[in-house]
Amino acid sequence: MLRDNFNRVINYLRVSVTDRCNLRCRYCIDKDLPFTPHDEILHYEEILRFVRIAATLGVQKVRLTGGEPLHRRDITFLIAEINSIEGITDISLTTNGVYLGEKVTELKDAGLRRVNISLDTLKRDRFSYITGVDVFDRVIASIEKAKELGLEPIKINTVIIKGFNDDEILDFALFAREMALQVRFIEFMPFGNDGLWDASKVVNSSAIEELLRAHHDLVPLANTDRGPATMFKINGSAGKIGFISPMSTHICAECNRIRLTPDGKLKPCLFSDTEYDLKALLRGGAGDDEIRRFVTDIVRAKPERKFGGGQVRKCQRSMRNTGG
Repeated sequence: MLRDNFNRVINYLRVSVTDRCNLRCRYCIDKDLPFTPHDEILHYEEILRFVRIAATLGVQKVRLTGGEPLHRRDITFLIAEINSIEGITDISLTTNGVYLGEKVTELKDAGLRRVNISLDTLKRDRFSYITGVDVFDRVIASIEKAKELGLEPIKINTVIIKGFNDDEILDFALFAREMALQVRFIEFMPFGNDGLWDASKVVNSSAIEELLRAHHDLVPLANTDRGPATMFKINGSAGKIGFISPMSTHICAECNRIRLTPDGKLKPCLFSDTEYDLKALLRGGAGDDEIRRFVTDIVRAKPERKFGGGQVRKCQRSMRNTGG
């Protein structure tokens, strides 16, 4: 079992398989930041070797992220292989949903159990403006297809940005209610060096919750999976609302995860620039025991909380370089 110095059990690995994406979201893509060369991205065999080692240390859950993970070829092969690893009990995926509809059947057959879909607007024109691509209908169709095939729960991740999409908060709640989905409102986080983030654009979860409570009866739900969201049921429906509040509150006490970046760096904390070079070990002939010791030491170095001294600092990696 992996346990850090603050008695948190680490059993969740998020693996970013690529920093490439088929969308060009304005708050995510930095035009001056090139994509990582293909030979610097971890090979599937390297990812699988590490997941097998992590499973022997007690990791049970794996989430594949990007970039856009479905943009990488043969992702179904990777899911199927992870699904065959002893000890892995849950495989999930975070996607923008564009390719999901056409791949969802083979993904589920390979072992995918759950899906998170990033969607920041329900307005077709605004979607095209934000992403640079007119594929809104494909994303909605993907959500419907995933529901039809029983990938549950389907979680919609919505980053709320002041003056950008905060006028759609009630629309997303209605979407959750009518579609029987989970919509999780996420505070705008400081990643990348593109200059788009500033504190004035953050809409606190408390403000969103206050607005929603004026229109809906929200019933608190227990956090059974130790996830970062504070969850509520919309009374009278199967829809759920969640709040992920990394800027206004500390969600660190429940953190049970480490992250693997596309270029093979292990990050014990999403909000820290501290990272450790796993790829050098994987490609340098290190044995499994050496890698196990390496991971154990990294987990012990995991910080207690994200921002020291109450200071908000911008992480130098972009989110597409880190993995959602």
